[in-house]
Amino acid sequence: MTERTTDVDEILAAMPDGPHGALNEKLGIELLEISAERVVGTMPVEGNTQPYGLLHGGASVVLAESLGSLGAGVHAHPDRIPVGVDINATHHRSATSGTVTAVATAVHLGRTSACYEVVITNEAGKRICTSRITCALIPKP
Repeated sequence: MTERTTDVDEILAAMPDGPHGALNEKLGIELLEISAERVVGTMPVEGNTQPYGLLHGGASVVLAESLGSLGAGVHAHPDRIPVGVDINATHHRSATSGTVTAVATAVHLGRTSACYEVVITNEAGKRICTSRITCALIPKP
């Protein structure tokens, strides 16, 4: 285990609601990789659909915000915490089954803000959503 991984484990252990939080647990989000530079997670389509049977766009946004905020939290530790100030999403195609995978890649890691591009793909590797999240990094209360 690298020193960076140990730091991430300590950061996750210090989160009041854990790395998932109640909403992420309801959506079935699983974390696969966590660092300040890159966060990877998955989410099932089943249970996260809108009335027409398609993956709900809001579920994609929750996935993107969760991963971007987590990466920003790792970057900001130990003196600051992330607070989302902007998120957008472009939905390219629908998903009706299976699992989607999101990769949040740092675009900017600064002292007072962090920004991530989040690409969500289906099991065939086709892009279904592109999102960008910006977090302010505020002093820990």
